[in-house]
Amino acid sequence: MRDNRLWRLRRLLLVAIAGGPLVLSRTPAADAATFRYNPILFVHGIEGSGAQFESQAMRFESNRYPTSWVDEVDYNSTRAVGDKSEVDQQIDDAIAALKLRAGKSQVDVIAHSLGTSVMYDYLTNGDMAARRRANVGHYINVDGQNQNPGVPTLAVWAGRGTPGRNMDGAQNVTIPDQTHVQTCTSAESFVQYYTFLTGRRPLCDICRRSPIEVAGKALDFPQNSGFLGATVQVWPVDSSGQRSTTTPLASIDITDGSIGGGKWGPVSVQPNQRYEFALVQTGLPTLHIYYEPFVRSDHTLRLLASPAIEEYAGGRPGSVSSVTIRYKELWGDQGVENDQLLINGLNVCTEGLCPISKQVNAFFAFDRNRDGQTDLSQPDPVLSALPFIQGADVYVRASSPPDDTVSFQLISRGGGGVRTLNVPNWDAITDGVTLQWNDFDKLTF
Repeated sequence: MRDNRLWRLRRLLLVAIAGGPLVLSRTPAADAATFRYNPILFVHGIEGSGAQFESQAMRFESNRYPTSWVDEVDYNSTRAVGDKSEVDQQIDDAIAALKLRAGKSQVDVIAHSLGTSVMYDYLTNGDMAARRRANVGHYINVDGQNQNPGVPTLAVWAGRGTPGRNMDGAQNVTIPDQTHVQTCTSAESFVQYYTFLTGRRPLCDICRRSPIEVAGKALDFPQNSGFLGATVQVWPVDSSGQRSTTTPLASIDITDGSIGGGKWGPVSVQPNQRYEFALVQTGLPTLHIYYEPFVRSDHTLRLLASPAIEEYAGGRPGSVSSVTIRYKELWGDQGVENDQLLINGLNVCTEGLCPISKQVNAFFAFDRNRDGQTDLSQPDPVLSALPFIQGADVYVRASSPPDDTVSFQLISRGGGGVRTLNVPNWDAITDGVTLQWNDFDKLTF
């Protein structure tokens, strides 16, 4: 605390000497040479990716963690259920790289869901277990398995999960009124993460800061291999989702198709400006991914393509095929705590489609019955069988080229008013649409 007060005093003196106003939009990034905490590695869960750590990465960076000290392992979770050798090697490599970049002897690890089983196995099984434990300074086990891996551990549990869960020998905390994925991504969980890792509460939530650059990976989901051969195009768009330039701001070829590959960026973007990220791949429909305006640099964007699902939900001429993603479950059966997800004014987050038990993170809306009609009476039987995914019969007229605007709106149970993403009415034969909503509703604790 004394070091922090001295830093603030020096900053005040510098501003006074310069004769300018004191404006602190965030705590500045620490000097990596003097930053005393460990770098951080995130290990996601089943049917997940590093995207579930996007908000938390921005929070750590807002609280002085150097950007290069925060990383995520994108692994093939379907394979890892039965064979963890591949992800174990990825974790080994990521820890070694973080130690080298940070000049530290240990890394702190945060794992969620299936990732907690991956980490327990990683830290306890095999000839390398003791050496691996020595590399981990702190471990945070988020809403997953309950066996202590033998390193200093914080076990975080969802308050809307199975009651009474506990990990012996660990520090245990339950996040009230939150479900499985929300407990991974929320500001309330971040306070617990940060306090456990540093011994003090964070100074701020996600803090606005310019200039802004974005980067991430283009992945073939859920295997999480780099989307080899694709091109990432970044387009500024206007309030209706129409491209506001004749050429993309950036065009980046994906040349690494390995598991966890697919890196692109960084690309400089403007605050208060919306962007479209187009995944262009020969022989496949173009995937148009729309984000809310960025508030600070974000290096954890995951542009997720899933050709098999896109083929299933696409291929319907004259209609729009879309998926709405938010890494905070959509609730449709919780009364006053319900979310509302509106497509052209129609709320599709219903009691039958978004029960809290389904833990919906991705909602596919497409003309399932191929009849030009909407029928929300029952979920799509194929997509609803997948974890965290829901599908429904929602007809929205499309055209090629687009000739109209589709309105997607979110009214979150966390407040913050009506959020709107308008997009062109792309035809499902040649184009797919992804709406990526922030999993936070405000920028303060």
